[in-house]
Amino acid sequence: MTGNSLDPYVAHYAVRTQGMRASAIRALFAVASRPEVVSLAGGMPYLQSLPLDALAAEASRLIAEDGTVALQYGSGQGIPALREQICQIMALEGISAHPDDVVVTVGSQMALDLVTRIFCDPGDVVLAEAPSYVGALSVFSAYQAQVVHVAMDDHGLQPEALAAAIASAQDAGRAIKFLYTIPNFHNPAGVTLSLERRGVIAEMCRSAGIAIIEDNPYGLLGFDDGVNRAIRADDPDNVIYLGSFSKTFAPGLRVGWALAPHAVREKLVLANEATTLNPPVFNQMMISAYLSGFDWKSQIKAYRQTYAVRRDAMLAALEAHMPGGATWTVPDGGFYVWLTLPEGFDTTAMLPRAVSERVAYVPGTAFYADGFGTRQMRLSFCYPTPERITEGVRRLGVVLEREMDVMRTFGTTLQPGTRHALGASAPAPDTA
Repeated sequence: MTGNSLDPYVAHYAVRTQGMRASAIRALFAVASRPEVVSLAGGMPYLQSLPLDALAAEASRLIAEDGTVALQYGSGQGIPALREQICQIMALEGISAHPDDVVVTVGSQMALDLVTRIFCDPGDVVLAEAPSYVGALSVFSAYQAQVVHVAMDDHGLQPEALAAAIASAQDAGRAIKFLYTIPNFHNPAGVTLSLERRGVIAEMCRSAGIAIIEDNPYGLLGFDDGVNRAIRADDPDNVIYLGSFSKTFAPGLRVGWALAPHAVREKLVLANEATTLNPPVFNQMMISAYLSGFDWKSQIKAYRQTYAVRRDAMLAALEAHMPGGATWTVPDGGFYVWLTLPEGFDTTAMLPRAVSERVAYVPGTAFYADGFGTRQMRLSFCYPTPERITEGVRRLGVVLEREMDVMRTFGTTLQPGTRHALGASAPAPDTA
């Protein structure tokens, strides 16, 4: 067998494996799980607030009474009862959908993989926000799609930047397959796409013949009582909507879904069957039982309140401990704050020193396909207690102060951070 001493199979791998990279977040989990480390890295929901005893009893009942169904093979599209309930959930965001157009997947990550598989050939362009979800970037890279980033500001994706990206790709004769966007409480940026821009962006993509992939795992986790209207609600023929129970219930069950136009739905089902035969029936039935037998809306309200308190703790700690010139986003929902440091910092190089100070974060470069993000980081406030968040940010401040001392020693001049929280030039007024 040909190859090298480290990997004798290297000559046999498909070309697309060259785009496969280990997740920066996955690599952090081993470190972040150490009790002495305050992890501001992973986006893990706070499951301790779930009614675990009652859920255990429900799981036992499900196996005792319906085990021959729950533990058996099932449909490649997902069980009908859950698909109907998913439509009821999406109706909260203004979406009118039929259960036949819902495809249940093993987490929304699989839904994104299936969509990319059926749309993208090597070299095709995918438009994505800058920064963008690291898991999405991994999928696009694995299928050899070329990511073109589109600038954001505090109101989300900039329509002017989207128009420029579309024109540039079209002028170069490159095929744009879709725009990937997280409109609500963005991962990692924490910002929300303004309602005014949603219609503008939908019209731009529709006119250009570009589909929209609307990834919305955090949509119900706003810190007020309102729910933002989905892009899909007003453009059902050009938007594929991805949802998940990972943030609102339990990520360990790995249940997500895609809502797609009918023709796309058929291909998604075929791709789903080719990958897993069917999503796990027990997991689907467990979630269906939770939605029908528990007060899940009150549980989500409790999540919102918990995360709002933790967001406030993080913002207060950043104000107290970050150096001059640092900026950060102020999310009104979700899990994340996006921190931008002054010029001169490298958050990837700094991470080992942060871990030695017993605090962890995700470096900004993980969220770009083009090497940007060296002075940014994603901070997660969903899992640690407010006290731990405050201590973690304090530790981070100590690390930054030491980095500045080193830069001063070697004559490096710190440049002031931009006043724009996403680390880009100040945005034009949102007149869309």
